Amino acid sequence: MKDSLQPGLSSTATYLVTEDMSPPHLPMKVLSTPDMIGLIEQTCLLLAQKHLDEGETTVGIHVCVSHAAAAAAGEEVAVGCELTERDRKKLVFTTTVTCGDKTVSEGTHDRFVVGG
Repeated sequence: MKDSLQPGLSSTATYLVTEDMSPPHLPMKVLSTPDMIGLIEQTCLLLAQKHLDEGETTVGIHVCVSHAAAAAAGEEVAVGCELTERDRKKLVFTTTVTCGDKTVSEGTHDRFVVGG
């Protein structure tokens, strides 16, 4: 790990919600919770990866998020993450997902550095 992997790092990524991200049992096409969690994990992974050494990566070890509002297919969601804690190889991120002015999700996601 590089010394730059420290609390305070943050990133936001924008993703287009597609119909295949919707739960098959719903009549309307909206972002499913598993797909939303995947976007959160991807955003945190990409932020951390910039600060890792060759051969290192991170794996998700814990997710605790709400899913309080819908994001329809065709809309964009902004996934934000901030590294709020680092305990040796454990990384804790505070996360948010918004769609326009709606808060879709808030929570935390923990990752662990492996490899190297």
